[in-house]
Amino acid sequence: MENTVKITAAEVNKLRKATGAGMMDCKKALVEANGDFDKAIEILRKKGQKVAAKRADRESTEGAAISKVNGARTSGVSIVLGCETDFVGKNENFVNLAHELAELALNYSSKEEFLAADFNGMTVADKLIEQTGVIGEKLDINAFEKIEAPFVGSYIHAGNKIATLVGLSASAEGAEVVAKDVAMQVAAMNPIALNEDEVNAAVIEKEIEIAKDQLRQEGKPEAMLDNIAKGKLKRFFKDNTLVNQAFIKDSKVSVKDYVKTIGDVAVTSFKRVALG
Repeated sequence: MENTVKITAAEVNKLRKATGAGMMDCKKALVEANGDFDKAIEILRKKGQKVAAKRADRESTEGAAISKVNGARTSGVSIVLGCETDFVGKNENFVNLAHELAELALNYSSKEEFLAADFNGMTVADKLIEQTGVIGEKLDINAFEKIEAPFVGSYIHAGNKIATLVGLSASAEGAEVVAKDVAMQVAAMNPIALNEDEVNAAVIEKEIEIAKDQLRQEGKPEAMLDNIAKGKLKRFFKDNTLVNQAFIKDSKVSVKDYVKTIGDVAVTSFKRVALG
């Protein structure tokens, strides 16, 4: 016997606002649920689970990279909400969802805690499954990075492709501008570490070996290799560690020296997340 329950436009609109699903999908779900709002949400979620299962092996390399900082400027988070296509990644509703999720992520210290957190009556993980059904693409949190410091700055690169955070050792006049500038530096130059001490020992060994191999090919005597390789290593640190890099807005000064223009302040940490 055909279901004759009458579904109003207002009910469809309410479900659409709650889930982001299309009008026809909402109407079908409400009809199937015999007008029961909660049951209709469950029907849409199950649809999302089916789509998610079908698309589990897809790559979610597009999306939106977002950074947020709390009101006190003492904590920041960067996330990547991943999807499959650039078209979805640029969609206004998708980007808005990424911003909402990043705002919520400020309250949690790990990706696992965040995925289990409540987002308008369902967990973040369930919201991603629901939206997979709505959008038709695999959605995932591809990155989650947190920073806590006396002052935290952030930057989101145009098109939400890269998002960064920078921690400073103190809050001083001008800290907001300086922290944003250094966060832009992190986005543009992609340093491998904060300073020499934080570069992985295996990376240093590899760089020394590369330098020595080049010098041998140039015919340099074996006895000179260690000293020349050390000089090349200094250059490597200058190019690849944040505080030693030339500042992108004034190459005459290092990032470390630029930060000191606002007082006895240093960069204590940074994070960078990107699509792909």
